[in-house]
Amino acid sequence: MDTPVNKKKLSLKEKYSYLTRDLAWEPSYQKKEDLFPYATYEGIKIHDWEKWEDPFRLTMDAYWKYQAEKERKFYAIIDAFAQNNGHLKITDARYLSALKIFLQAISPGEYAAHKGFARTGREFPGVGPQVACQMQAIDEIRHAQTQVHAMSNYNKFYSGFHAFADQRDRIWYTSVARSFFDDAMSAGPFEFMIAIGFSFEYVLTNLLFVPFMSGAAYNGDMSTVTFGFSAQSDEARHMTLGLECIKFMLEQDPDNVEIVQKWIDKWFWRGFRVLGLVSTMMDYMLPKRVMSWREAWDIYGEENGGALFNDLARYGIRPPKGWADAGEAVDHMSHQFMLALYQWNFGTAFHSWIPSDDDMEWLSKKYPTTFDKYYRPRWEHIKKMEAEGTPFNNFGLAKLCQTCQLPTVFTEPGDPSSLCHRETEYKGETYQFCSEHCCDIFKDEPEKYVQAWLPMPALFQEPLNGDLEAWMKWVSLENGSDNGDYKGSHDQTSFQKWREAATSN
Repeated sequence: MDTPVNKKKLSLKEKYSYLTRDLAWEPSYQKKEDLFPYATYEGIKIHDWEKWEDPFRLTMDAYWKYQAEKERKFYAIIDAFAQNNGHLKITDARYLSALKIFLQAISPGEYAAHKGFARTGREFPGVGPQVACQMQAIDEIRHAQTQVHAMSNYNKFYSGFHAFADQRDRIWYTSVARSFFDDAMSAGPFEFMIAIGFSFEYVLTNLLFVPFMSGAAYNGDMSTVTFGFSAQSDEARHMTLGLECIKFMLEQDPDNVEIVQKWIDKWFWRGFRVLGLVSTMMDYMLPKRVMSWREAWDIYGEENGGALFNDLARYGIRPPKGWADAGEAVDHMSHQFMLALYQWNFGTAFHSWIPSDDDMEWLSKKYPTTFDKYYRPRWEHIKKMEAEGTPFNNFGLAKLCQTCQLPTVFTEPGDPSSLCHRETEYKGETYQFCSEHCCDIFKDEPEKYVQAWLPMPALFQEPLNGDLEAWMKWVSLENGSDNGDYKGSHDQTSFQKWREAATSN
C-alpha cells in the first residue's frame, strides 16, 4: 500500500498566477495584432506584458467573498434607514439638492466607467490588465446600482430623483460629467486608463467620496454614507490600478513619456472642471459643513497630487499644465458655479437659494481673500432684488465651452474680475471655451470635439425647435410654482410638514 503524499500548498503568488496569468494562450490561426488592434494605435510601446504588476493580487474567488460581505452590510443599513424614516433625519431639505446632482451626474458616470472597463479589458493583450479591468468593470456597475438603491428611498418623498438617467443626457449642468465619460470611452485603451484610473479615480474620487461622504454623515444621511464607504475600499484598488498602468507605460519605453504627459495634462484639467459640481455641493449645499472645498483641495489635491507627481518625476513626468491655475481657481470656482446655478435655477432639477447671513460668514472665514471682495457683494445685491420682488433670473442661454461643456462663468487666472473666454476657428466654424486649457485640448483633437453634443444648441433642433415648455417635458421637469427656488419649494414644505408630524408623534 502506497503512503499518501500531501500536496504542497500553493503560495498566494502561485495561486494568483494559476487563476489569472495561466488563463492566457497564444493564438494559433490569427495574428495577435489582429486580435488586439487597439494595443498599438495610440503610439504606446509595450515590450513585455508580463512586467505588469498587480499590487493587490486579488483572485476572483476572494473578490466575490469580499464584495458579498459588503453587499450584506450595505443593504441591511439602507433597509433600516428606510424603515426608520431616515429621510426625516437629515438636517434640512437643502441637502437634497446635493444628492440630486450626485445621482444625475456621478452615478451614471459609474455605469459608463463599467462599460469602458469591459471594453478596455478586451483590448489589452496582457492577462494582468485584462483581469484587473474585469474586476473594476464589476465594481463600477455595483457602485452605480448601490447609489441608485441608496437614494431610491428619497424618490418616494421628494421630487427630482426619478428621471436622473434622462436628465444626465439632456440638462446643461449634467452634460459636464456626461461629456467627460463620453470623451474617455471614445479614447483608446491606454488613454481610457489614464482618464478613469488617474483623473476620475485619483483626482475626482478622493475629493468626492471622502470629504463629501463625511458631510453626508454630518447631515444625518447614513444611507449615502453607507454606499460611499462601501465603494471607497474599491476606490483604493482602482487608484492603484490607474497608477500601476501609468508606471507600466513609462517603464516599458522612453517614447511613451511624451504621450503619457499629454494625457495627464488633458485629463487633469477635464477632471478638475467636473469638480466644479463637487465644490458647489461642499461649500453651498450642505447645511452642516465638515470642511470647505479649499480645505479639501489642500488635503486631497495639493498634498496627494504633489506626492504623486514627485513620485512620477523620476520617469520624466511633471505636474499637469493646468496645476497652478487650478490651485488659484479653487478659491473662486464654487462661488462662480453657485451663482450660475442660481441665475438659471428654472432649468435645473433641484432647488437653489441665496446663502443666509450665517452661510456668508462661514464662507468669509474659509475664503478670506476672495469671498468678501468678489462674491459677497453679488449675493447681497441678489438678496436685495429678491426682497424687492424681482428675483434675479437669467433667461439668456449660457455660452458653453466646447470641451468641458460648462458655461463660460469662470474668470481669468490672476484677474477674478474678468470672465475668461477663448475661441478658435476650425473649418469655418467658431468654437468657444471657458479656459486656455480647454481650448488647447480642442486644438489637439478638433475632429473629436466638433462632434460634441451640446444642450443649448439642442434646444433649437428637432424636436424642440426653441419651445421651452417642450424642453422642460423632454428633460422631465415641471414648471411648478416654486420655479426652481428652495424657498417655498415642494421639497422644503414637505420636509417640514413630515418632520413636524414625526416629532409630534
